[in-house]
Amino acid sequence: MSHQSTLSSSIVAVLETADPHKKAKATRQIVAAWRANQITELGQTRPPERPARPAKPALLPPRSVPRRRITARTDGRVALLHPIIHIELKAIALALDMACRFVEQSLPKDFYSDWLGVADDESRHFLMLSDRLAQMGAAYGDLPAHDGLWQAADATKDDLLARLAIAPLVLEARGLDVTPAMIEKLTNVGDSDSAAALGIIMTDEVGHVAVGKRWFDYVCGLGRLDSVSSYYRLVTTYFRGDLKPPFNIATRRATKFSAAFYGPLAERNDLVAPSR
Repeated sequence: MSHQSTLSSSIVAVLETADPHKKAKATRQIVAAWRANQITELGQTRPPERPARPAKPALLPPRSVPRRRITARTDGRVALLHPIIHIELKAIALALDMACRFVEQSLPKDFYSDWLGVADDESRHFLMLSDRLAQMGAAYGDLPAHDGLWQAADATKDDLLARLAIAPLVLEARGLDVTPAMIEKLTNVGDSDSAAALGIIMTDEVGHVAVGKRWFDYVCGLGRLDSVSSYYRLVTTYFRGDLKPPFNIATRRATKFSAAFYGPLAERNDLVAPSR
């Protein structure tokens, strides 16, 4: 990495790296350089339309990806962890994109630091799960996956408030809801190592949702917008799918993300974005 690199040019170089392990490790290097003030300028380098990706896994429509079933068999546990590691890789790119795409909006330095911190966590998660899969004789790319996470990123690429509403406050918040049950099932089949890995991810996700909520409220404040009604408007516009209970209300509340935001949306049966 050149000492003259800007934050945005450094991020774009990582987003254009196809190898997932190199992407994760390079992300951690950028974050360390930013924190050490070795990178100080934001720059204006635009991110790619989508990150480079490896040849595998094959990407299928979400409904075509086989459902996960947790069993004591190794293949059953691999089938659970593989979609999660795929999400973690996409989450690296989402956090980096957040720290690069909106530089022209003159946001505080803390905004970039927060999202680089999220990217660092996601990179650590990816590498941790990669090691866990290797211990089970598997690797990222062995199973097919879907591209729903980046479709959401593409839909919100021109609207910072929409990106904040969808990425951390719909997609990552869902992790708070579903991860405890996965941890319990892994524990029940005797896979304490995988359960512990998901426990680490769950703890970090609480912080990520809190970061998303903090900056969503901040951007709403800049525009003198009501945050609850803005969230409702953006989710009904940009999110393809349903917000379905059960919700981990206690954990969501810990991130200052109250049911006033998502409760009314969960009661709708027609929460489908217009075709694009």
